[in-house]
Amino acid sequence: MGKIGGFMEYDRVNSATICEEERIKNFNEFHGMLSLEEEKKQAARCMDCGVPFCQAGRMISGMASGCPLNNLVPETNDLVYRGNLADAYRRLAITHSFPEFTSRVCPALCEAACTCGEYSEPVCTKENEKTIIEYAFEHGLVKERKSDIRTGKKVAVVGSGPSGLAAAQLLNRRGHEVTVYERHDRVGGLLRYGIPNMKLDKSVIDRRVKLMEEAGVTFITGKDIGKDISAEELSSKYDAVVLACGASNPRDIKAPGRDAKGIYFAVDFLGRVTKQLLDSEFKEFPYEMAKDKDVVIIGGGDTGNDCVGTCIRLGAKSVTQLEMMPQPPVERAANNPWPEWPRVLKTDYGQEEAIYKFGHDPRIYQTTVKEFIKDKKGELKELCIVSLKPEKDEKTGRMNMVPVEGSEKIIPAQLVLIAAGFLGSEIYVTDAFGVELDGRTNVKTAEGSYKSSKDNVYVVGDMHRGQSLVVWAIAEGRKAAAEIDKNLMGYTNL
Repeated sequence: MGKIGGFMEYDRVNSATICEEERIKNFNEFHGMLSLEEEKKQAARCMDCGVPFCQAGRMISGMASGCPLNNLVPETNDLVYRGNLADAYRRLAITHSFPEFTSRVCPALCEAACTCGEYSEPVCTKENEKTIIEYAFEHGLVKERKSDIRTGKKVAVVGSGPSGLAAAQLLNRRGHEVTVYERHDRVGGLLRYGIPNMKLDKSVIDRRVKLMEEAGVTFITGKDIGKDISAEELSSKYDAVVLACGASNPRDIKAPGRDAKGIYFAVDFLGRVTKQLLDSEFKEFPYEMAKDKDVVIIGGGDTGNDCVGTCIRLGAKSVTQLEMMPQPPVERAANNPWPEWPRVLKTDYGQEEAIYKFGHDPRIYQTTVKEFIKDKKGELKELCIVSLKPEKDEKTGRMNMVPVEGSEKIIPAQLVLIAAGFLGSEIYVTDAFGVELDGRTNVKTAEGSYKSSKDNVYVVGDMHRGQSLVVWAIAEGRKAAAEIDKNLMGYTNL
């Protein structure tokens, strides 16, 4: 498992990134890759720890610790250390459908649970994973398997995000006839239109989709199930239907003036930007969406950060990011020990770019919008924001963030992007299929199962578990495929 004592011999080294000055000029990926020799040293740091939490994928204190896919991280690290990248890919591909996605966008749950990271820097497993998969593509090792024996069973997958793609991949390998329906004009779902190109180049999605098509998966775009095609029609044509539509019902901000022009949900904004870039083959940037505007982003998570980076590239005059919760500590608190997910301050690429461009961190903590202020034309011109403080609810015992009286402040804003998370499934889809929902409007299933309350209708990804990570979506798609296969065939070898 790496070189004995390697974690003491080598320091962690991350791959180089293009500087902020250059990368904000375009929407290209800006993370480089280490040389093979340096990558071998980084893999050598894997310390044969005996209890590799990195691959556990367990919930600890309500948060994930380790890889949900249960990738056997020490084994792949050892193979990289020995320079055997072909076998490292074969080992990784046993548990992982799309390393090219997670090695770009995953927050690296594996690294957060790395034993080496308890007292030092964790092994750069995410970088190793990217090296493995890109080597495999470069050397023709990545091939989508197609079963020579077809089962005669037909499966429809509704949604082509990471969970839908993972389920489709394995069900097709098993020999079922798989058709993926996507309501947008291109395949990829969240990967395509929810994640900016500088974070995940869309050619990476196209590369994988092409292989899946060649292996027999059919993709139908521009068809919205529940609107363009009825649930009844779909169910009558297929032996199983997989709902992989995501938790795409965005949480709104209810405040006076919400009807002002210039307020958008973040995911819609990011999708429009990406679509215009793709339609013009990246020759035309949609500057009109943010140029010379004071932009305020409501929400401090990954989507909010993506909006910061996107608006800077589109020439925003200023960018402010509002976060309701208090600023996290710089280091782990005593009540957040390893190997729990570290609840610490993270400065992501968007905030780094804002610091470079405007000279300060764009985030304002413990703050929310009290009023959207519009001009005589109904267009947004300012925000009234208010500070928040934690206050214990005497009835429930929960801590709530409540406004601080007299803390109101007016700031300029001609564009507001709401990145406050998602409430669950879109109702028109769940109503169309008549599936039972849980209290969070996710599709309800028995624990450990992906089967809905309707026969032969299954659910995966965010539509099942709520807003989550790409790695969780892939894990759910793989597990659901095994359950569907077993129900269709009486057994499964997935």
